[in-house]
Amino acid sequence: MFDKLASLDARYNQLTEQMAQPDVATDHVRLQQIAREQRELEDVVMAYRAFNDADRQAQEAQQLFDEADDPELRTMAQDELEQLRTRRESLADQIKLLLLPRDPNDSKNVIFEVRQGTGGDEAALFAADLFRMYNRYAERRGWKLDVVSSSENGVGGYKEVVFEIQGEGAYSQLKYEGGTHRVQRVPATEARGRIHTSTATVAVLPEVEETDVELRPEDYRVDVYRSGGHGGQGVNTTDSAVRIVYKAGTPDEIVVTCQDGRSQLKNKAAALSVLRARLYAIEQEKRQKELGESRLAQVGTGERAEKIRTYNFPQDRVTDHRINQSFSNLPGLLDGDLERVIEALIIFDNTERLEAVGVES
Repeated sequence: MFDKLASLDARYNQLTEQMAQPDVATDHVRLQQIAREQRELEDVVMAYRAFNDADRQAQEAQQLFDEADDPELRTMAQDELEQLRTRRESLADQIKLLLLPRDPNDSKNVIFEVRQGTGGDEAALFAADLFRMYNRYAERRGWKLDVVSSSENGVGGYKEVVFEIQGEGAYSQLKYEGGTHRVQRVPATEARGRIHTSTATVAVLPEVEETDVELRPEDYRVDVYRSGGHGGQGVNTTDSAVRIVYKAGTPDEIVVTCQDGRSQLKNKAAALSVLRARLYAIEQEKRQKELGESRLAQVGTGERAEKIRTYNFPQDRVTDHRINQSFSNLPGLLDGDLERVIEALIIFDNTERLEAVGVES
């Protein structure tokens, strides 16, 4: 492990030197590539250097303890030695996590597809609640959210809403949200005060670079039409909406629409981005089907029995069933306070990954 850490440290220094070279400084693309690689190495290199520093100080404290004749000095050295050993162990655990294979998609933007499941209008209203939750979370993180397409149900809910969240590490934080979400509450339209159970499905897809998925013009059809719904006069009176129908290499047609922007070109670019993400997910499904990481596995069928998380309003409790952990203050969570849930999921995921490679967490 330490040989690998030393090589990563050397590579980090090499990248620093490259960034200072005049020919690199004037090459914007090359500079970005080097900076990105250095950022990916930075956490583990800094932890490794901190570990070496703590180890060196611990050796010095041990030597002082061994050589000191003054009892008070020996006590001080022993206290320092214990603190440094604790820090060294903590840094070693941190390094183990940092050395785990990284998800190559973690640094990417993320595309969400939220759809109503079982429960009619109440399910559509819950889908709108989930959309607002992710929107508020993105705002808290300083990320940008763009709606690609949406279909409302007429009472303030969404039959479907597709949107992209742009921000550093967005996928790494939000990739655990894919699956069926279940809500238990009394709907506003329920006159007898009975608790209803409804669902919404969420698919989480990493944004895919154009070079990662081959899209040939002959494999899809682009239709343009006049947008409906909200968006302002410019949206509703021009043929700016775009529908892309893809057929090649898939058993069923893949249809992607984008109508939330005024520019036909921007709508087409957004729709192609979603199409690439879906195709990428299908390819990942073929490769990693046994891991359950596909878009279809995330979405499920929307049945009430399928769930990753339950939002129980009467008990003010949110339960994530994958980690068997509950959280209070449901209104706060739906207002974007997702950090505590995401942190718990990351800890659980890291623990399982460490165990999978035979490292004690």
